[in-house]
Amino acid sequence: MRHSVWVIPKALMPLEISGQTIGEVRTVLDMHERKAVMAREADAFIALPGGFGTMEETLEMITWSQLGIHKKPVGLLNVEGYYNSLLALFDNGVKEGFIKPSARDIVLSAPTAKELMIKMEQYTPSHEHVASHESWQMHKLGDYPGQ
Repeated sequence: MRHSVWVIPKALMPLEISGQTIGEVRTVLDMHERKAVMAREADAFIALPGGFGTMEETLEMITWSQLGIHKKPVGLLNVEGYYNSLLALFDNGVKEGFIKPSARDIVLSAPTAKELMIKMEQYTPSHEHVASHESWQMHKLGDYPGQ
């Protein structure tokens, strides 16, 4: 069963939520906690067309996948080609040698939610992680893997 969870800092509640919501709404203290909760509890990440905040959070989830912090699919709902320029930037990063082709495959996109869900359900990470998922797990400050 698919379930959506909105994780939103308390300060943004009046700005971001107007009207009825679908799924569960969970409030947190700040943006750092928001991203940590999303990364920990999500099965996947889907970015709808949005502004700088949406792009920053999406790029962080892509980076975390590349680093090996998670192995979850990251999808862009590319409504009316909204993300075409960003996808072209990623492709140029591959062409110029800044992004590995296998890391480019982290980002999925489709023009409809149905097509994107199919791609995300079929997603298997094919890129090498910078570090293993376990090496990112720190229980307290100063608690480093292998020590």
